[in-house]
Amino acid sequence: MSKPALDLLFRPFQYKSLTLPNRIVMAPMTRNFSPDGIPGADVAAYYQRRAEGGAGLILSEGTVIDRPASRNEPRVPFFHGAAALAGWQAVIQAVHAAGGRMGPQLWHTGATRGSSGWQAEAPVESPSGLNGPNDPNGAAMSDEDIADTIAAFARAAADAQRLGFDVAEIHAAHGYLIDQFFWHGSNQRNDRYGGASLRERSRFAAEVLSAVRQAVGPDFPILLRLSQWKQQDYTCKLASTPNEMADWLQPLVDAGADILHCSQRRFWEAEFPEIDGEQGLNFAGWAKKLTGAPTISVGSVGLSGEFLAAFKGERSHAVGLDDLLRRLERDEFDLIAVGRALLADPQWINKVRAGQTGDLHDFDRSVLGTLY
Repeated sequence: MSKPALDLLFRPFQYKSLTLPNRIVMAPMTRNFSPDGIPGADVAAYYQRRAEGGAGLILSEGTVIDRPASRNEPRVPFFHGAAALAGWQAVIQAVHAAGGRMGPQLWHTGATRGSSGWQAEAPVESPSGLNGPNDPNGAAMSDEDIADTIAAFARAAADAQRLGFDVAEIHAAHGYLIDQFFWHGSNQRNDRYGGASLRERSRFAAEVLSAVRQAVGPDFPILLRLSQWKQQDYTCKLASTPNEMADWLQPLVDAGADILHCSQRRFWEAEFPEIDGEQGLNFAGWAKKLTGAPTISVGSVGLSGEFLAAFKGERSHAVGLDDLLRRLERDEFDLIAVGRALLADPQWINKVRAGQTGDLHDFDRSVLGTLY
């Protein structure tokens, strides 16, 4: 990696009230280290180390809004209630003390099942009582449930702003609640939150974003995480063409999303190779081209293997960033999120900047067992 090319990663980024020293985002990654939903001093220290390691922006693990059964594992942190919010205030204070910037990822897991077998006391909720096609789980949401959920997202974002966070991210990807409204396989409603088109099924997400924007005002940046794939179906594509993608994304930007965080399993894969070839724009590239909004790309950055194989035990080796830098050079997207590489090595960013690529750590599953 040449220094001029590498410098692309370390350009400042500014949008509304957000000013970042570089283009690298710590991706949100579930950690399950918050007993009773309350993040402790170990969680604050974990994020502080990544700020000290040079992350331009840190996005927290998924934190759940104030709804019954909004999480599917028992140690996922809340973003509601006095004790949990006090814990998150300690986190943002620690990150700011290290010169970092951070936002919580606000989450509702919908009808998805956790990997541990734990079940919430309340019935899970989703658009149609489905986790996916022909996979019933929990109850279909009433109009009152939907209204209360929208309000809960807005309260959580307002709390993030009040506590001093720099942004808030709404999780609308990977087959969780908001994404279950997008997906025809889990949204079989015949009211205004359903419909045959992706644009119609995006109404719930748009109403969440509108409520969040009203709660935080015009200048507080709202990020929206999106994906085509689902944990229920890794090959799923919500939008099969650029026109369908524009119909999906533009209303979300119009409703209040400032920055689109576009999740792929492998960031280097073209989203529509039949249009612009195997080296064509990825998901974040197309989202930026279609909406004009800044975008974050993500997916197996800096590692040889993609995350599904890694989480099943396959070791991922540190690799170069030439393709990433090529895409940044052509301004395909604005920011790049790094996940597992930063779990394995909190100094990954500083080492990359210093050219110490030989000192980068590989990733293996044992990293998940600690808040290193």
